[in-house]
Amino acid sequence: MVGTSRVSSISKGTRRKKLEQGREWMVCEGFQFILKHQAEALLAMGVCPQFKDDVLCQFWRMYLQKSRQAYTKNPVHDGKFRLRSQGSGESDGAPESSVMSDSMMSASETDGDGDWASGGGSVSGHTSDGASSVCSGSIDAVSYLTPRQRRSQGLMSMPKTLALCHLALLWAREAITLADLLRFVNEGHIPYVNAYEDFPEEMKLYGRDSLIFRVESIPSYSHLHKEAQTLAVFLELPLFPPITLDCLLHPSLLTLRYLTEANLPDELHDWVCRIMKKAGMESSVTFEPMRSRSSLPHYDVQAAALIIIAMKLLFKLDDHTEWDLSNDASDKNKENPDGNRFNLRWWYRAMQTALTTAARRRQDNIARKYWKPQKPLYTSKKDKSVVLKRRRIAEQLQLSFQKLSGSPVAPPSTPPSSFCFRWGEGGEEVWDGPSYHHLTLDSSVRQRGASLQPANPEYWHPALRACKPRFCKSHYAEVEVTLPRMYVWLLDLFSFLLGVKPGCVYEEVLKVERCFLGSSKSQPRARATPRKTQPKKRHKQTSKTCSR
Repeated sequence: MVGTSRVSSISKGTRRKKLEQGREWMVCEGFQFILKHQAEALLAMGVCPQFKDDVLCQFWRMYLQKSRQAYTKNPVHDGKFRLRSQGSGESDGAPESSVMSDSMMSASETDGDGDWASGGGSVSGHTSDGASSVCSGSIDAVSYLTPRQRRSQGLMSMPKTLALCHLALLWAREAITLADLLRFVNEGHIPYVNAYEDFPEEMKLYGRDSLIFRVESIPSYSHLHKEAQTLAVFLELPLFPPITLDCLLHPSLLTLRYLTEANLPDELHDWVCRIMKKAGMESSVTFEPMRSRSSLPHYDVQAAALIIIAMKLLFKLDDHTEWDLSNDASDKNKENPDGNRFNLRWWYRAMQTALTTAARRRQDNIARKYWKPQKPLYTSKKDKSVVLKRRRIAEQLQLSFQKLSGSPVAPPSTPPSSFCFRWGEGGEEVWDGPSYHHLTLDSSVRQRGASLQPANPEYWHPALRACKPRFCKSHYAEVEVTLPRMYVWLLDLFSFLLGVKPGCVYEEVLKVERCFLGSSKSQPRARATPRKTQPKKRHKQTSKTCSR
């Protein structure tokens, strides 16, 4: 107040230490923040509003209860901690037992979202003087780093946050596949790398927290799919809602999307549907975690496998027949100036050019991607100054390199899209190549009776006997050299579109072929191997090695 002689003194020591220390928080509370921000990013992409509160939030609560971290009268014991008082700056203290409280801190106190409250209580039961773990900012990081407890209790990890989002998207029957989810994570549309930077200021991270929340790589498709299936069994989820014809995850609609992406004729979709019907895949496709031998379907890879089988059915893909059919289509298009027959050779050249450009662009974006966090994690408070100094040096070097090279540091941001390519011609827009969607398949089909049949009378396939999952894995690396090059190129194309390994697509093709060739009576004459593509001696060795 102006004119007064009163002197006030403020003690700054305690407040500074309290600000540096932060408040007590638990690891699952940090994962709750990350899940909330991932859900908000998916909502911004057009996911239904019920996805966040009605599905993902319920799954998260089920997880907290199953892992005995909240909503339980018998919470999990988090072991012994080395504790220090909040006002002490020393790094060691007497070991004391600490048990997690019956519920973790209410989310309304942390992020203002009452629907994400985990139990309505507060984190207590450690020490009465506000003690916390010496080696981490959180109070239960030790329990998350014990391998035995991670296996037995299914404790959360960064890949499991994406797996939980994937299960929630499947339950909500959203059109975002697992391949889409991983691509959006790679492009930065969904927070995953350095997601901890969105934590509130009072939630301090250091020490063991860096081993839990630091992301050094984005999980692969197969790893995330396995995590999702394991998590569904751990949560004991019931039968998922059926994937019917009105859902965009149904093979009929999903194959139509990938036909558009691969720039293939629309007429090919009729053959895909015929294959689905004969293989018994036209009915609802769903997931039942608690049923024995029930596996989480690869919806996107399965759709790609159906398209590849349709291409093999019409063009054979043995490195000979498809080019003969292309020559025939080229001759007929020359005879008729208005001819619009699909020429596989022209399609291959257009796709190969676009694929090479897209692969180079993806590599450049990965190289220019800035992985260093704005809020670096440090193992101890003594190392904080060293970590911050290294970050400043790295930023200065990066700026200097940018000035010398003249190229942007980060890749240009683009809105999220389910498509990698854009096909068309003309106008001011940039296209990846001419569109072949309107072309016909007249050169590869014949009218026989009342129905159309493939002009190719034979269908080749590898040995289809299934392996035992426990003892045998993919044999693609062994048989790849014996397969026709055009078939291998097609596997590589869809593996690029989906962000999976070619062996994953190959195994799914075999799985669908077992259903298609085993259930269809009126099928083309099948041979176990393509003609003139693998030597007889090599084939015997492959058949002996591969248990299929």
